[in-house]
Formats: sequence, structure tokens, C-alpha cells
Amino acid sequence: MVGPGGMAYNRGAMTDSSTTNGPEAAASPAPSPTGAAARPPATPDDLFARLDALGIAAATTEHEAVFTVEESRHLRGLIPGGHVKNLFLRNKKGRQWLVVCEEERAVDLKALGTLLGAGRLSFGSPERLRAALGVEPGSVTPFAVINDPDGAVETVIDAHLMSFETINAHPLVNTMTTSIARDDLLRFMEACGHTPRILDLDATAGGADAG
Repeated sequence: MVGPGGMAYNRGAMTDSSTTNGPEAAASPAPSPTGAAARPPATPDDLFARLDALGIAAATTEHEAVFTVEESRHLRGLIPGGHVKNLFLRNKKGRQWLVVCEEERAVDLKALGTLLGAGRLSFGSPERLRAALGVEPGSVTPFAVINDPDGAVETVIDAHLMSFETINAHPLVNTMTTSIARDDLLRFMEACGHTPRILDLDATAGGADAG
């Protein structure tokens, strides 16, 4: 079946580009939806139309809802390329980050906070996630920058993930996975006003896995 923008949908195949966000350590409330966040969030069809307008080819596979790397690990091998783990993070000053790394990457948040110059990091709450990126927990994805044209969230990509020619991520919902060329993902993010920092996260791998 061919979806919007000429994207292939392979019904029945299952995969995951998993996400992580957990309890928000600080007690400060999530920001109220204003400006870009007040607009209805983009749908997968909106995303596919944007990719098509940019001349970016992508293939999307439908599957059962998956929320974590562990839930989808047995489905690997059906779709080639790098599969992502996404961390939606904040610090006590209210700065927010979307960190996109390869699914097997273990991340120590203390070390990552030092690398980013952010101080102590914690996971953003579901409310803050919805307000900032317009997606639900379990569906965090680099494609969510389509909902953040004002750049309220800073984006970081693990340099190791850039070793894959194809990257797989949820197209704003966790019942599908979209495969996109590495350079095209960067081009899409830049078109949405986000030029991600590409960082070597090896120095953050010595502690507990944040995912």
C-alpha cells in the first residue's frame, strides 16, 4: 500500500524506534501551551506531506503499538538501519533537550548534563512533552521537531547513530516506523528550524542506562 507522498506501508511488519521519558524530577509545572505549542500538533499525514514537499523519500511500516526498546527488540531484523532511543530531558532552569541516540546506547544523565553544560538533567513530564513537542510518551521522535518551529527544545544526536545510512523513527505515533536516509533526516530537522548538535556520547555510557 502506498501512503501520502508515495511512502510505502508494509502492513503486518513490526518494528520500533523506541522512546524514553520518565517522571520529572523537579516539581515545577509544565509550560502552558502558547505560540507554537498552542497550535494543534502535526499528524503523521502532516509529517508525510512535509517530507514530500521537501523532496525527501521515506518508507513507513505499520505495526502494533510499542512503547520501549525492550518491547520491540524481538522485531529487529525486519527493517534495516539504525533504530533510535529518544530522551526528552530538562534541567532545573527549564531548558529542554531532545537527545536522539542508537537504541542500545546506555546514557548516564549526570555525564550527559556535564557534556551539554546543562547541570543536572531529569526526564520531562508527559505534560511538558506534549506542550513542547506535541507527542505522547512512547512516541518521542526526532520528527517531533515539526511541532517546535520556535526552537524551544534543543536537539542532540549521538554521533554513533550517524554511522547508519538509514535511520528508523516513529512518525509522531508509535504504531508506525518511518525509515529515512541519515542526511535527509538532518535536512528535515533543519527545515523545521533545528540544526542538531552531533555529539560523541561515549563519555556518557559509563553509568546506568537512561532508557
